[in-house]
Amino acid sequence: MRTAAGLQTVLTVPRRFRGPEGIANGGWIAGTLAGALAGGAHDTPIEVTLHAPVPLETELAVDHVGNTVVLRRDERHLVEAIPVAETLEPPPFVPFTDAARAEAGFPGRHSEAIAGCFACGVREPGDGLRIFPGPVEGTDLVAAGWRVPYGVTDDQGVVPDSIVWAALDCVTGWAHHPGCASPHPVESALLGRLTGQIFRRVYPMGSYSVVGRAVGREGRKLFGVSAVYELDGTLVAAARATWITPRP
Repeated sequence: MRTAAGLQTVLTVPRRFRGPEGIANGGWIAGTLAGALAGGAHDTPIEVTLHAPVPLETELAVDHVGNTVVLRRDERHLVEAIPVAETLEPPPFVPFTDAARAEAGFPGRHSEAIAGCFACGVREPGDGLRIFPGPVEGTDLVAAGWRVPYGVTDDQGVVPDSIVWAALDCVTGWAHHPGCASPHPVESALLGRLTGQIFRRVYPMGSYSVVGRAVGREGRKLFGVSAVYELDGTLVAAARATWITPRP
């Protein structure tokens, strides 16, 4: 539907793509809006700001106005995506075997709060992404081996942007967890902003390294970077995240 302001569409987030119970996974919703804005092109990073949690199974308006895409519920803006002119600096490559070995130290394996998370929850194989970042020995990195399930492809058999952004999301949060070599450890936070760019396709049934690093803190804001790498170290996607800790 086209309005006076531009093009308006409707989005409903299926429960499958949840993060914390009851709300959408931040990376998945960020990637969904980034894909809507870029239209499949990946020429520039997209900055996605999450102003409020996104509800599940609820019709939400998606407004396309110029170089901006806004997700809203009634008149409340929930998420906004814009292109930005900058270069993302990913964390260094971690070989897949080392990334997979790091999963043994994943601090969220027994956390009920994120048990159902699409990206890092302990979901049934083929349902969630099952990315379990743990500390990489001798470094300030966290990493996981990502074995991409076939069940995340679209109708054309392509892994969409939303899935890749979901993979880039949670690892930046776990990088700040106590026990993961973060200089600013915290127990909980919510994603506030994710700026990402995809450079190469992700293929179903492929194996990739997902790497994250905590890079700073400013008040309640935590900053992290993440990347997805192919087995040979080729950069597939990169992101920079801002997480917001609860008010004291």
